[in-house]
Amino acid sequence: MAQQASSFIDRLTARFAGAQVFVVEPRGEVTLEVPAAQWHDTCLALRDELGFEQLVDMCGVDYLGYGSDEWDTDDVSSQGFSRGVEGKAVGRFAWGEFPSRETAEGVQPQPLPQQRFAVVAQLRSYQHNLAMRVRCYAPNDELPVVASLTDVWPGVNWFEREAFDLFGVIFEGHPDLRRILTDYGFVGHPFRKDFPLIGNVEVRYDEEKKRVVYEPVTSVEPRVNVPRVIRDDARFQTAAGERAQTEAAK
Repeated sequence: MAQQASSFIDRLTARFAGAQVFVVEPRGEVTLEVPAAQWHDTCLALRDELGFEQLVDMCGVDYLGYGSDEWDTDDVSSQGFSRGVEGKAVGRFAWGEFPSRETAEGVQPQPLPQQRFAVVAQLRSYQHNLAMRVRCYAPNDELPVVASLTDVWPGVNWFEREAFDLFGVIFEGHPDLRRILTDYGFVGHPFRKDFPLIGNVEVRYDEEKKRVVYEPVTSVEPRVNVPRVIRDDARFQTAAGERAQTEAAK
């Protein structure tokens, strides 16, 4: 199996010279990262030349604030609870604001990613017993656009609509790109990291107007659960070692 995976990685590297291949060990998970301009042609070649018959899943990713943490887990209390970090973490700022964190010099903005929005497809080849993922970054953060894969794997139709609805990714060539989870009149894309956790509007029934009205959020305060740090527990390893020593002494 390891030899098969190594051969597969070599084949990917040779076939897609302009792409990057990432392998997560020890599981051997393979990711092929390609430029947005080569997204459609690469996926077509993976289907026709390398035998990936099925697209299992596709999703959007927002890398805003990637790698940052809202909680300081290096210095925790005796109960295991961490301390909240000052500043505005992902989801806790208004439109036009970006993540920040308190440092010795005060509250400083966190660096923005060079490429913010990505699309990730999970592929499977039954004839070769292989699985992999393909990723591309949208070249424009203001209007993320990538090619649709509906003519390669028709089942991706609703996955692309979901990524459009939740992340605002435009799939060029999609036959019916419209919202699929939120209302058609919904404002914004709720899985973007700059979308407030409390939303933008709240709904109530107006007795005077005798209808439902939408208003800016005024009565909801953002709340974040306090995480508890789970430390390594060596009791089981200790017990197993003591048991082995006892058996060896017999």
